[in-house]
Amino acid sequence: MELPVTNPADPGYGQQHQHQQPWPDYRSWAPVLPPTGSSPGTSSSFPPSCQPFHSTAAPQRRPTDMGPMWQLPSVPGGAVGSGFTQQAPCWFPSPPHCNGVLKPVPDVSSPTQMAPQGINSQPTSPVSSPKSESRYGMDPQLLPSVVQVLNEDRAQWEGKVFTSESQSSVPPLSTTSCTLEDRGNATARFVRSTSYSFPVEAQSAQQSHLPLAAIFCPLAKPENQERAVPVCEAGECVKGCVECGAFMSPAMSWQDCGQRFFCPFCSKLTEVPWQSYQPTNKGKRIDQEKRPELSLGSYEILETQKGEPAVLLLAIDVTAIAIRSGQLDFICQQLCSLLLSLDGEEDTDQSDLRVGLMTYDSRVHLYDLSPILSRPHMMVITDTEQLELPVREGLLVPLKDCRHIVESILHQLPLFDAETQDSSGSQDLPVPAALKILQAADCPGRLLVFHSSPLTESLDKQGSTGFFTSSKPKSIFQAPDSSTLLAKACISQGCSMQLFMFSQQDVGGAWPGHIPFLTGGKLICYNSLQSEVERERFYGDLRRSVNTEMAYKAQLRVFVSKELCVSGCYGAFLASPNSRCVAMAALDWRTALAFEFTHSKSLDETRGVAIQAVLSYSTSRGEKRTRVHTVTLAASQNLLDTFRTSQAETLLTFYCKKMYCSALETPLQCLREELQMEITEALACYRKHCCTTSISPGQLVLPQFLKALPVYINSLRKSEVLLPGLRSSVHQRLQLRSLTVSMDTRNTAAQFYPLILSLPVNSEGCSVSSMELAVRCSASSLQSESLYLLYCPLTLLLWVGSSVPPEALTQLFSTSCFSSLMSGEINPPVLDNPLSVTLRNLISTLQSYADITLKLKVVKEGDSCEEYLQRLLVEDKSPNGGASYADFLFHLHVNSLRRVAGC
Repeated sequence: MELPVTNPADPGYGQQHQHQQPWPDYRSWAPVLPPTGSSPGTSSSFPPSCQPFHSTAAPQRRPTDMGPMWQLPSVPGGAVGSGFTQQAPCWFPSPPHCNGVLKPVPDVSSPTQMAPQGINSQPTSPVSSPKSESRYGMDPQLLPSVVQVLNEDRAQWEGKVFTSESQSSVPPLSTTSCTLEDRGNATARFVRSTSYSFPVEAQSAQQSHLPLAAIFCPLAKPENQERAVPVCEAGECVKGCVECGAFMSPAMSWQDCGQRFFCPFCSKLTEVPWQSYQPTNKGKRIDQEKRPELSLGSYEILETQKGEPAVLLLAIDVTAIAIRSGQLDFICQQLCSLLLSLDGEEDTDQSDLRVGLMTYDSRVHLYDLSPILSRPHMMVITDTEQLELPVREGLLVPLKDCRHIVESILHQLPLFDAETQDSSGSQDLPVPAALKILQAADCPGRLLVFHSSPLTESLDKQGSTGFFTSSKPKSIFQAPDSSTLLAKACISQGCSMQLFMFSQQDVGGAWPGHIPFLTGGKLICYNSLQSEVERERFYGDLRRSVNTEMAYKAQLRVFVSKELCVSGCYGAFLASPNSRCVAMAALDWRTALAFEFTHSKSLDETRGVAIQAVLSYSTSRGEKRTRVHTVTLAASQNLLDTFRTSQAETLLTFYCKKMYCSALETPLQCLREELQMEITEALACYRKHCCTTSISPGQLVLPQFLKALPVYINSLRKSEVLLPGLRSSVHQRLQLRSLTVSMDTRNTAAQFYPLILSLPVNSEGCSVSSMELAVRCSASSLQSESLYLLYCPLTLLLWVGSSVPPEALTQLFSTSCFSSLMSGEINPPVLDNPLSVTLRNLISTLQSYADITLKLKVVKEGDSCEEYLQRLLVEDKSPNGGASYADFLFHLHVNSLRRVAGC
């Protein structure tokens, strides 16, 4: 029996974050197998952290700094094979010679490499079982499980309070429902670090191959009754550093009885003005608890200066196509309903909201909405190249004064004669007109564009910007010069564009989403407004777009300890030469950005690392505010501390943003190889420098909080952005990249490892108590007698097995026949039974996490649309040829062994 490897160098680590009692409903486990060269019939033992739930043996505690270990013994031919069941006899030759050569995981399966037969054969899966198998005979169910990681974290922290203090430990995962309390460090709602202990030396940081970065979500909403970010008046706050401009925070250290403070961002001393002086007691000011800037990691400053409130501009496509299709009529009806609801709300933000209206085809039509006019005036602008406003007054009017005028215009628009209208209109055409209106009023705002005609590309008069005609190599993800110039103008003015696209064209023409995503908006496409599902989705997205609170004319500045520098910034924005400062037209509470840091000299281990993000913005009311988030992290000479305080989901978020931004300039194959190289080098470094006891070559060793990293990285590598499939269009890939690059940590993790909730059923109906039982993202997890709800931020699927009891079908769909059930987008019927009620409540909860209204799509087992489901089963081999989780982990392990031997 092989005993677990222990590390006597750090026997006490893991006591604080040790998981005591995982969920009893579901636990994935992986046995430690006999070492290489063991004789046949040798039994294996389980590491205490991986005991099967049915085991009666008392688990033995082991240090968690080594992380869990999975035995990957060799198979004939020199490859590393899979784990066996607990009592399976096995024999293994010595591993192959390690020559130090790293080979990338093939994106397409090689026909010459076949999986060994008879090793850990699994029952055939209802959904594409060959894709769940490993070419090297590895059992996927015995590999580290994301579901287990999530369940363990919930068991440890759900319903509890995590205190965020200076140099605090690793916070709970973003998916765990707990209360985060600010005790001088910004909570993980606003800032998550890839590691909570930075290496002191630059050489150690490079050696670890773990990025030193932070994910900022500056406007995140508090949850679980957490207190809101406190607001203080600008004149009442203690001023920050006069040398570097950093704001006051608990990271500042006080000297000379409070007369001066030391700034960790520039290492300078600043004198405190006598007006704000207070004495100190044991290094802390006596008024610390009364001032948020002295006691909290997050606070907000309300400036005395005030600007113009944000406005709402509506731009409607009135081409002949829009009129004939009936889309214009439906859009106008929904806009009338929206304006009626906004005008009737008590909120002063909405009642005082100024609105403007324009229509367009090949020309732009502006409307004077002045209430003093007997009827609205329409002004047609034919010269769209040198656009000038014919009037300035009446283009923006408070909604309470012009709602009836706008409704009158909206009722008349569908009555236009389609024969007299142009048949084409550019989706970018309203943007210059909107900028002129906002510039004339000197205010920010959001522009909602409703486009129905086929996509067209605006010609750049200053030069050729075509993809094939340009002499400079270009990526399909790069925005054309015309869109970039418009986006820069929108950012300067604080104009956020939201584009609702009803065109059916998906090939040819320009992709219209560059300006929306670069200005804090988004592009939402609809198949057909004739469908009731699409109509409800459109109205939900419309209301969400208007009601979501936005920050306009935003500027995010990042300060970091003097020994570090900002080396990169990644997110949905236009890059600037200064990576420490990012300008955005608008952002909401879901928007997240990533900043990467590198050493300029050695860190001070006693002081640690200080990071501060300062967001200056204007609210919809015109208030100018500054939100400050500060975190202090530990610094350590021991590289082990860096590994064991890292989190897989934060690393995934960083790598996603960096790779998706790098796709603008770097070939995709290079990015996939870079991802594999980085994680291979990291595992090799951990194995070589952080393991204090001998381990066999067959053992895969992972840090405690990085168990899920390989499956996350593999999912990112084979995403349709970095590895296009045969059925993925360029427009779909552009859309996917733009939506994902701005996601926060929780949505990013769900995007690359979708949540699959099992709805267990039996002959008597549904066991509602087990509704939220998550399973692994693999075809082998889907059983024919069950129902599964699959969620990621862009998809919501209900998979129906072919052997689901008729009673369950009746409770959900009012039909007991599986063959009569239709696949596709549906609205589940409202039925009065536990299964139907619970499913609808679950869908409503998941919808609240998504940034757009999701369509529920029913997928029947054996149906042709199961191919779409297969793309989301990220542990299996992808339809586009991406490697399975088991095969990717095999290559990581073998290449890390070669790297260690080559060193």
